[in-house]
Amino acid sequence: MKKLEIKNYQKEKGQFLAANGAEFTVKEIIPAADVTKLHANFVEVEPGHFAYGYHWHELNEEVFYIISGTAAVRTQKGEEILRAGDAIAFPAGPEGSHVIRNASDTEKLVYLDIGAESPLEVAHFPEINKMLVVGPRTKGMTDEPAQ
Repeated sequence: MKKLEIKNYQKEKGQFLAANGAEFTVKEIIPAADVTKLHANFVEVEPGHFAYGYHWHELNEEVFYIISGTAAVRTQKGEEILRAGDAIAFPAGPEGSHVIRNASDTEKLVYLDIGAESPLEVAHFPEINKMLVVGPRTKGMTDEPAQ
């Protein structure tokens, strides 16, 4: 992070993302160009949608803090319902597999996504047999290697 950042999720413009059935908006707290050790984003998910897809990280840990709305978070242990004020932490590795969806029919889900940033990271998406590789000079989705 190169400078002090003060952000309010209600005032920030976001980037709408849609891929593999997921639809959500990301509002950066730490600009992507400044991320070196930690990412922090506000994420908004409309009713009936989810963010990112079911995945796990090789190295990075994540924490979600629910700002407003109702979240259904699926993990290897099943589904947890979270509400405003709740937080959930995901370890690196398959045991940290997760996906978050908006569990409300009417209210937008808003949460804070905070996580470690490794110089090279691989995120696995087992339901679509893909992996995302992110490094200083590369970023892309590819097929998982055959087992």
